[in-house]
Amino acid sequence: MDEPIISVDQAARIMRDAMRDAIKRHSLWYMIQGILMMVAGFVALLFPLVSSVAVILLLGWLLIISGILQAVSLIGASKVPHFWLQLISVVLSIVIGLMFLNDPGGGLVALTLLLVVFFIVGGMARIVFALTIRPLSDWGWVLASGIVGVLLGIYLFASLPITAAWILGLLFGIQLLSEGAALTYMTWKIRSVEGG
Repeated sequence: MDEPIISVDQAARIMRDAMRDAIKRHSLWYMIQGILMMVAGFVALLFPLVSSVAVILLLGWLLIISGILQAVSLIGASKVPHFWLQLISVVLSIVIGLMFLNDPGGGLVALTLLLVVFFIVGGMARIVFALTIRPLSDWGWVLASGIVGVLLGIYLFASLPITAAWILGLLFGIQLLSEGAALTYMTWKIRSVEGG
């Protein structure tokens, strides 16, 4: 018996309706979650050093727990293909997690260096892309975003290790604030439009 085939638009509509119903049914909890995320975002923005260290410590524990769980799954699996690569992954997870817990400042610098690489490489890629699509309208916006990314990466690198102390907390705060605001607004909108 063949299952009926639905279009992408129908699937998207079904998913939107299911999400709208879930938010309407549990709107109070979604609203509380969004408000708590915004409050946490404000706190992270007010105290970026504390939130940066908290992110590193949380990441350290997550890496250790992940490594332990991977190690447990490898018990008795020495014949599995690529066993040694998986074992190396386990060791790296645990060692890096312990390093983050032992020296959060070093972890902050390491992650800030990764952000520097991310901003510079991503910015250069957007610049090249903008120059490639140059005849198209609004290619200048893509170029500008690439230049901003490169300049931000250069600024972060030039300001190390000072920026390492606050950049992760700042980015974490912005992420929590924007996600919480979006969730709160979406929930409020669905409640007010549909009388929930």
